[in-house]
Amino acid sequence: MLQEKLQAFKKQVYQDMPQADTRNFDKQVQELRDMNFAKQGLQVGDTIPKFKLSNAKGKEVDIKEILKSNMLVISFYRGGWCPYCNLELRALQQFLPEFEKLEAKLIAISPEKPDNSMSTVEKNELKFEVLTDTDNNIAREFGIVFEFPEYLEDTYKGFGLDLKEHNNSRKVELPLPATYVVDKTGMIRYAFADEDYTMRANPEDILEALKNI
Repeated sequence: MLQEKLQAFKKQVYQDMPQADTRNFDKQVQELRDMNFAKQGLQVGDTIPKFKLSNAKGKEVDIKEILKSNMLVISFYRGGWCPYCNLELRALQQFLPEFEKLEAKLIAISPEKPDNSMSTVEKNELKFEVLTDTDNNIAREFGIVFEFPEYLEDTYKGFGLDLKEHNNSRKVELPLPATYVVDKTGMIRYAFADEDYTMRANPEDILEALKNI
């Protein structure tokens, strides 16, 4: 399963990375957990906001229109720079035909600039919509946006990643990695969010949720 692959990958990354960096990652995860942050967002039974976002090619995608004839799987990811996100997106791509058989559309959302989203689509060979949520405005409505602490922003800059520039934003904010299965009325029927950025919904669980609607 995806989660097993992610944890095996994390183990390898942590072995190769300086302990000062891994301590910063773990510190930030613990700070979010101390806030019980994942539980502050939308949950099963809540209705999602109706929104419009543009894909990497500038085409507007209207969630309200999708829900007229399809269920919806929404995956919020941090960015194509995140290897855990790329593993997740590729896993979702593998399950895309199964989702579509159940009349469900899959979309992925991140704060990346459109050009960076296009790179994410191309390198992962994605066949579903990847949308840009500028300044995390939609993720904020889902209640899953958090601001990076300065110590972690500096850690990422040490890797050569300036998230303000990458996302064209004034401050460093990211969504928790989160996945939602939404029925045609807009109600959330399955929700996954975790303060640990290495934890993601297993596609098998998403598929099972769709089957149960």
